[in-house]
Amino acid sequence: MRWTVHGESTLHDTPWVRLRSLDVEQPDGTRGAYHVVRLRDVAVTAAVDDQRRVLMMWRHRFVTDTWAWELPMGLVEDGEGPVEAAARELEEETGWRPESMRELIYAQPANGITDSQHFVFRAAGAKRIGEPTERNESDRLEWIPLAEIPGMIARREIVSSATLVGVMALLLDLGAWATLLGA
Repeated sequence: MRWTVHGESTLHDTPWVRLRSLDVEQPDGTRGAYHVVRLRDVAVTAAVDDQRRVLMMWRHRFVTDTWAWELPMGLVEDGEGPVEAAARELEEETGWRPESMRELIYAQPANGITDSQHFVFRAAGAKRIGEPTERNESDRLEWIPLAEIPGMIARREIVSSATLVGVMALLLDLGAWATLLGA
């Protein structure tokens, strides 16, 4: 059931988004154009403190005109690895520097239409080093108790797929999911 790509052409190209038309052949032999959005990889950080709270940002996303809580995240820059990008974004967006980082989960959020990869890391021992340097990222920052996360998801206060994947993986990683759901 493998599809074969015979070629790729550019429809639109910016530093953030690249729209491509692929000449593909499906397993049944049907051949045609298939549009793909090529995006830069995203690095996400779930910073957890010793009180079982996660650092989150309250922010507006103008594309969907919605407000929600998100984990700090951003694009992986050229020449940068995902873990370095995650630590940099945490510091720029929140003013907190992680002591240690480890991979929490990897995801491809819409792999039928985009090649975007999301790398989510768990940060421990975060220390406040000052104010965020990215002034346009969020209205406020809060350390959210993990016990509140399932309710926030149910109330659609967390809607970003990268954040959803990150906080759910964090709850599983900490063994908290079953406890929080009363199982």
